[in-house]
Amino acid sequence: MAAAFLNLRAETKGDGEWQKWFADGSLQGGQIISGQATYKVEDGVLVGTTTDGSPNTFLAIGPFKDFELEFDVKVDDELNSGVQVRSHIAKEGDPVPEGSKSGKPNPPGRLFGPQCEIAINGTAGDFYDEARRGTWWSILTKTEAVRTDAAKAAFKKGEWNHYRIVVKGDHYQSFVNGVATADFSQPGDPEGYIGFQVHGIKKGSGPYSVRWRNVKFRETK
Repeated sequence: MAAAFLNLRAETKGDGEWQKWFADGSLQGGQIISGQATYKVEDGVLVGTTTDGSPNTFLAIGPFKDFELEFDVKVDDELNSGVQVRSHIAKEGDPVPEGSKSGKPNPPGRLFGPQCEIAINGTAGDFYDEARRGTWWSILTKTEAVRTDAAKAAFKKGEWNHYRIVVKGDHYQSFVNGVATADFSQPGDPEGYIGFQVHGIKKGSGPYSVRWRNVKFRETK
């Protein structure tokens, strides 16, 4: 099943041109993978909602190499979220991912790789190595100096927050409400999927939602 996702790509309008994702009410050609959360588009707003007991779920679009991505996001206080970049969909027979914390292959269909965090706890904008190394890229690349007090306070609880993510070559950057929140380099993921995450929740909790609006994307050279 995972193989069917390998050639997914959002419809492009030419390199360098901004695309307004979800503006037409569709899921932008993406696939819902790894869990059972639900996604829908309401008036151009992508709404992801938890399903009781589901693991992390992603709306995966791509693959892409170099790009800029901007969006506004609002998340329920009880939930955290994120957006995967240059991430990978595990296939049957894949080896253990390099640096894997578990030391085991991911199950087929699991999305893994760098994720830009959406959370109210001071980690927003940092990148987490989802389902692989299981730690922050600021720690892995010794760029924790970027995680200033201003960066940790940039995300506003209960409000719409503006993100800008730039990935070019080995270089990853993020900005939350105009504040630099990550700036590092790593060569291990030259291409991969963008994935809008609905985090897993415990049984008997929720439902909780995360919303993305004004989503703009462009591939760069």
